[in-house]
Amino acid sequence: MHTSISCTSLSFAWADGTPVLDGLDISFGPGRTGLVGVNGSGKSTLLRLIGGELTPADGSVRVVGEIGYLPQNVTLDTGLRVDEALGIAGRRAALHAIEAGDAAEEHFETVGDDWDVEERALAMLGELGLGHIGLDRTVGEVSGGESVLLRLAALLLRRPDVLLLDEPTNNLDLYARRRLCAAVASWPGVMVVVSHDRQLLDLVDQIADLHSGEITWYGGNFSAYEEALAAEQEAAERMVRVAGADLKRQKRELVEARTKLAKRVRYGNKMYENKREPRAVMKMRRRTAQVSAGKHRIMHEEKLAEARERLDDAAEAVRDEAEIRVDLPYTAVPAGRTVLTLRDPELAHGGLVEGGFDLYGSERIALIGRNGAGKTTLLRTIAGELDPVAGEATAHVPLRFLPQRLDVLDGGLTVAENVARFAPGATGNRIRAQLARFLFRGARADQQAATLSGGERFRAALAALMLAEPAPQLLMLDEPTNNLDMASVRQLTTALESYEGALLVAGHDLPFLESIGITRWLLLEDGELKETVPEAVGFPA
Repeated sequence: MHTSISCTSLSFAWADGTPVLDGLDISFGPGRTGLVGVNGSGKSTLLRLIGGELTPADGSVRVVGEIGYLPQNVTLDTGLRVDEALGIAGRRAALHAIEAGDAAEEHFETVGDDWDVEERALAMLGELGLGHIGLDRTVGEVSGGESVLLRLAALLLRRPDVLLLDEPTNNLDLYARRRLCAAVASWPGVMVVVSHDRQLLDLVDQIADLHSGEITWYGGNFSAYEEALAAEQEAAERMVRVAGADLKRQKRELVEARTKLAKRVRYGNKMYENKREPRAVMKMRRRTAQVSAGKHRIMHEEKLAEARERLDDAAEAVRDEAEIRVDLPYTAVPAGRTVLTLRDPELAHGGLVEGGFDLYGSERIALIGRNGAGKTTLLRTIAGELDPVAGEATAHVPLRFLPQRLDVLDGGLTVAENVARFAPGATGNRIRAQLARFLFRGARADQQAATLSGGERFRAALAALMLAEPAPQLLMLDEPTNNLDMASVRQLTTALESYEGALLVAGHDLPFLESIGITRWLLLEDGELKETVPEAVGFPA
């Protein structure tokens, strides 16, 4: 049988009763499928159900072939050797024993037919840009991005029939992303990838759009999907305008009909009171007028109800991607003011960052470099979370730092309570008014932070920092687009348009960095911090 995935009447809810999927039917065949949808729509949950990490409340999952699953958050035991993380330690040890002259039968059983396992492993590491690691080092010696590729290498070595990838480009630098894209482009089996990375999604064969609990299929890659969706939305918005106009016309005709019928009834009553005709005739005319009025009223009310239904149907087809709108005047910094001074800092976890820079006014700086170069450690040092061993890292204005982990939020508190922690002088009404601009309106501001989706959690953390007192005049973001869907990235871009202070962003997402108006690019490489331009480090010109 052909390799495939089939989900039938699939339902799932979290322990607190929050529904995620309800009666979903979907099948994946050979080829690469990009699974897209807003944060919280259930994409990662669907992959975990297919991968067997979660059990459905109802329905079934049927997979023909072996599954390889790369989760969104990769965690590897730092004490493992690389060959153990790849799952080849036993076969490798048996091979070495045989080569050393030990002909014990169990060694041959362990190796089986996989005599070239060590060569294949080294070749796979080389293809993914990990050739420098070797098989005897420990996982604790590799960076976060390298650990993602290491987990992918382990999957590819198993040669699974089905590959599930959940946000695989998170934490990967430009070079690692290229390696991943090459692996995706050459994949021969069934692949389902959840991602917000345009470059990666442009390598898929089709897009499955999970929206409001239903799947809509689009042929082609992400660029083709965007064009098709834009055309659909334009048509849907046009239908809303047509249905809205029809609804107004039906309301107007109902009012006019009621007015005419009321006049007829008043005329009939007047004729009856004046008794200008025999009483029996007058009673019959009166009843006829009442019946006619009732029929006309029912007819127009039915037309009005139908017009409302058409408008509702048309409105449902329009996707409401609300935008963050926020005014932050107190974040402004005069153009010539020094915001940050950095001079040859020696970082706490080792590594001397030679050189330095001054950040002035409302400059927007992108900090780029390979995984493991020390970007996060440098940001944490500037934020005061780590003390430099030597050198200087001094912020001259109020600053806030949003780390990759989003651990600025207390999961046990509501969104409003989290913001209040950062702005203790603000009234509850002011906090809620500001949160509404970050799309947390009404009861949504009372949600516990622990129950938020990835995009909502990011938005709440961003609101807490940007609404903090004193207002941050330097905002630092570490890989801010990780785990965000396209709509959330657009919302973040919109929010940063309103921010008037200085910005320092560590990231690898070029379209996002360009969208927020980066004015200077800093490359951290081999312990040296130097100014550069995107094309000099491999970004397209």
